[in-house]
Amino acid sequence: MIAKKNFNSRLIVGTGKYKSMTECAKAIKLSAAEIVTVAVRRVNITDKKKPLLMDYIDPRKITYLPNTAGCFNSKEALRTLRLAREIGGWKLVKLEVLGDKKNLFPEMIETLKSTEILSKEGFKVMVYCNDDPLMAKRLENVGACAIMPLAAPIGSGLGILNKVNLKIIRKQTKLPLIVDAGLGQASDASIAMELGCDGVLVNTAIAKAKNPFGMALAFKNAVIAGRQSYLSGRIEKLLMGKPSSPTEGII
Repeated sequence: MIAKKNFNSRLIVGTGKYKSMTECAKAIKLSAAEIVTVAVRRVNITDKKKPLLMDYIDPRKITYLPNTAGCFNSKEALRTLRLAREIGGWKLVKLEVLGDKKNLFPEMIETLKSTEILSKEGFKVMVYCNDDPLMAKRLENVGACAIMPLAAPIGSGLGILNKVNLKIIRKQTKLPLIVDAGLGQASDASIAMELGCDGVLVNTAIAKAKNPFGMALAFKNAVIAGRQSYLSGRIEKLLMGKPSSPTEGII
């Protein structure tokens, strides 16, 4: 549940980096995702003379999540999301304020400021952030509706680099916790779910895979398996081996 709305899928996918909108639409369908991120500054949602995203992905069936990809300060991010609200009436948004063009890490001071302003304006803000538990708590305190820490730098495919911090964030918040950025393969999504995260957001790992359709399906299944594993309760970790068969009554 995000901003009081229920979703069946715990996988969120991006709409960028695909070879075509047709490929994008097919991959999203195979992923069974019910939320797609839309870069307001990069994806065509207004110019009817060019291919429109809405012609390929029906916003009546899939929830559009406008994001501020490409914004490097609060002013740019605020203007972008206010524009999204005017264009499509979107209030559920993803805030992403980057610190530089090389590393693409979140600029947390600007992110925190923007989250507070947008929340006061009635936006439901899902926030891309670093994996700092203190900052995550501050985002919650100023009105974020979901915390979205990176697993690794955007597009890096490195997978989850800091499981401990994700566990701490999970323990301290009741907000939806969604791992965003840096996943490279389906098993990364399973790991995120087994840590107790509520979902994952994936773009590059699917869009740039050699077989995007197969990878979309793999991520769909990985999220389901990881969540089931988490709910089932893993066994205790032991330093020594322990026989799986009874040790009493041996012949």
